[in-house]
Amino acid sequence: MTSQKDCLFCRIRDKELTAKIVYEDDHALGILDIQPRAPGHTMVIPKYHSATLVDLPDSEIQPLFSAVKKIAERLKNELKADGLTIGINHGKVSGQMVDHLHIHVFPRFQGDQGGAVQGVVNNPPKEPVDSILKKIAF
Repeated sequence: MTSQKDCLFCRIRDKELTAKIVYEDDHALGILDIQPRAPGHTMVIPKYHSATLVDLPDSEIQPLFSAVKKIAERLKNELKADGLTIGINHGKVSGQMVDHLHIHVFPRFQGDQGGAVQGVVNNPPKEPVDSILKKIAF
């Protein structure tokens, strides 16, 4: 487990700061967002300090997403949510405000006025999809 002494989420993980903890295991922590966009809006944080998903060691990815699944099931069942939106703001340009990976889990309810993940950005490519495919395909 790495740490950054000035990282808000590391300080919560280390219990230096308080948070409304809904879930905790050896690898992840689930906390209620202090500015919730929906009832039960939870952030799932790896205990390993990593700014973004691509910085997180492969060995920490499965435990993190296992925690996301457990929290998602709990929110859906206990809050009787009609659905869930799960997302990551990856980097400042996407809206990441804390440089520690965190996954938002938003319970969704009929008529909540939220939108789909596809509505977050509207920047259609200027080049053909096949050209982009050649650049990024493994």
